[in-house]
Amino acid sequence: MSSPPPCVAANSAAARPRGINGKIVTNSDNLVTGEEQVYAVDPDGTNRTLLANNSETGQWSHDGSRISIGLAPFGGAILQFDTGVVTGLSLDAQYPGVFLGCGLWSADDARLACEGLSDGNPAFNGIYTVRSSDGGDLRRVTSDPGGDDCPSDYSPNGKRLVFTRANETTYALFTVKLDGSGLRQITPAGMEFNFCNGNWSPQGNEIVFGAHVPSDQRSTLWDVHSDGSGLRQIPIPGCGGPLSDPSSIGCFNPSWSRDGQKIVFVRGTADGRDLYTVDRDGSGLFPVTNTPDIDELGGDWGTHALTP
Repeated sequence: MSSPPPCVAANSAAARPRGINGKIVTNSDNLVTGEEQVYAVDPDGTNRTLLANNSETGQWSHDGSRISIGLAPFGGAILQFDTGVVTGLSLDAQYPGVFLGCGLWSADDARLACEGLSDGNPAFNGIYTVRSSDGGDLRRVTSDPGGDDCPSDYSPNGKRLVFTRANETTYALFTVKLDGSGLRQITPAGMEFNFCNGNWSPQGNEIVFGAHVPSDQRSTLWDVHSDGSGLRQIPIPGCGGPLSDPSSIGCFNPSWSRDGQKIVFVRGTADGRDLYTVDRDGSGLFPVTNTPDIDELGGDWGTHALTP
C-alpha cells in the first residue's frame, strides 16, 4: 500500500429494517486464561455459547447469520453463526503497511467499515470500507493524518457513519457521509466520552454512547439526536458516581436492540463487568450475564433466532 487510497463513496444501501430482538454477541475478557473471547447469549441470560478464542467481536450482520470478528491469523474474519465456518479477510496481506479493524456492517451487509491506522505513514489514518465477502475493494471515507478516526456504526439508511475523531485538537463524536462529505460534530467540545463508541437507533434519529460527565465521574449512558441536538443522559439507576469511590458503577459501550426499544450495555463494579439490558427510558434494568471469571467488554444485539 504505497499511497493513501482516494476517497470513493460506497454504493448506496437500502434502509436497514427494524428486526426482532435475537441473540446478543459479546466481547469478553477471560480473567483466568487471559484470552479475549467471543460468546453468544440470549437476552434472558440463557444459552451462553463460546464462539471464538483469542478474538474480539464486531457486529452481527443485519440478516442475523454472520458475525464480524478480529482474529489475528486471518487479518479479520467473518464467522457463520450456524455452521461455525470462519472466512478470513486477509486484510493485513491485502493492504500491507496499514492496520484495518473492520467490524461494522453496512445496511445491506455488503461492506464493512474499518478503522485505519499506520505507524509508518500517518497519512493512511482514517476510515475505510471493504467488501464483506473477501475484504477487497478498499474505499476511503475520511482522512485524519496523525489522529484516529474510529467508526462505530452505520446509519440505518446506510448513508452515514458515526465515529470518534481523536487528534491533537479534537475529541468528539461525528457523523459523515460515505464519500467523506457532510462532516457533522454531534457532541459538544470538552465532553469526555468513551473512545470508539456510538450506536445508531434502528429508527435512525438517535445515537447512544457512554460518557464521563464530569470527567472525574464513572461513565453513564447518553443519547443525542443524529443532528447533534437533544443531548441527554439516560437515567439508569446506579450508573455513575465519583471515580474515587470504589462502590460507584460505570455504565458504558451501549448498543440498541433491533426493535429500538432496549439497550444492551456493560455495567462495571469493583467485582467485575457484566452485560445488562435496559428499556430506552432507563427503566427495566436486567442482568444478562453473571460471570465472575470473565469481564464483559461490550455486546451487539442481533436478529438471529433465540435458542428454543
